[in-house]
Amino acid sequence: MLDSEKKVLLARVDKALDTVRPHLKVDGGNVEVVDISDDMMVSIKWLGNCEFCSMSAMTMRAGIKEAIIQQVPEIKEVIPVNGVAVA
Repeated sequence: MLDSEKKVLLARVDKALDTVRPHLKVDGGNVEVVDISDDMMVSIKWLGNCEFCSMSAMTMRAGIKEAIIQQVPEIKEVIPVNGVAVA
């Protein structure tokens, strides 16, 4: 994947996350995109209270992953690099 293509994808994924961020911020959390691999896997990092929240796995499935894949259908998977489910 070219750098220019990656930048466009990152912007699209970040825009998708903007639909979920207000809900995360209510509880003192957030999320950021770490990387998008050549095989279309998005790595995200939980921030703030989301990093240690026991509900982050549910938030990943029902919020983060759904928002990204709905708006950027070429993404195959969303993977957290930190948080309670990653140990």
